[in-house]
Amino acid sequence: MINYALLPAVNATLNATSGVLLTTGYLLIKRRHINAHRNCMLMAFASSTLFLVSYVTYHAHAGSHPFGGQGAVRLVYFSILISHILLAIVILPMAIVTLTRGLGGQYARHVRIARRTFPIWMYVSVTGVIVYLMLYQLY
Repeated sequence: MINYALLPAVNATLNATSGVLLTTGYLLIKRRHINAHRNCMLMAFASSTLFLVSYVTYHAHAGSHPFGGQGAVRLVYFSILISHILLAIVILPMAIVTLTRGLGGQYARHVRIARRTFPIWMYVSVTGVIVYLMLYQLY
């Protein structure tokens, strides 16, 4: 039996893992370690995919959790949350295209889209952790 109450922490961990793998993959490609870069990016995609499955599972079974903060922090929270959600929607197809081009050897096209994909994907990973902290740990 799944303890659905644990899934938000699992989701935050998966987001943090994606962020670490994205950063590592970025540093590896700057050093021209192509195979290690590819492996990191595939693991980042796998981590993000597991996050998505876990996120949908949690919300399908547990519903939503209201934000408890008051005052100005609500504006901060909802600004982060809304930008996170919108960019999370955008990043999925971008990540798929970026990975497909890289794995398919279309390196010039891969680099062009990766320059946009990387910062958006990092933002979504980092803000996912921030949303978790604000929603489940701080307020």
